[in-house]
Amino acid sequence: MYVTVSDFIKEWNREAFLTQNVLDGLTDASLKQQVYPGGRTLGRIAWHLTTCIPEYLAEFGLKIDPVENADQVPPSAKEIAETFKNVSANAAKAISQQWNDETLKEVQTAFGREETNAQILMGLIKHTIHHRGQLTVLIRQAGLKPFGVYGPPKEDWIRLGVENPPL
Repeated sequence: MYVTVSDFIKEWNREAFLTQNVLDGLTDASLKQQVYPGGRTLGRIAWHLTTCIPEYLAEFGLKIDPVENADQVPPSAKEIAETFKNVSANAAKAISQQWNDETLKEVQTAFGREETNAQILMGLIKHTIHHRGQLTVLIRQAGLKPFGVYGPPKEDWIRLGVENPPL
């Protein structure tokens, strides 16, 4: 759990960097990849991951500008990636300017549970990672090579000379 805002910002920036790499690998065509017929698309999930960050933080008292047209998934992968870059930087800035180490200990009701602000921030990171994982699967289904987040994808293992990459 986070004891300092600085600890959170370090982890947030690491995870945002990894998410940015995933989003930077999207193509406009890949945005149409569906989870299942009639289900969410890769673009919808990527846009949700991006637009929910300021909504989530505002819900817990932080002042941060929402994403304009958050209900409209852009047709451009580049626009989604650029918006995420701005949103993740604005989130780090808002948290570091508006909360402090003592604020992390304060308790709020979050999704029907009493949680500290530190737990709420952990929830934001977990939510981002959850959707980033969904994107990685859909990226492969869309015929693209996924970015290696916590380890290399199959193609990079093979390039490194590993004949039977680990699962």
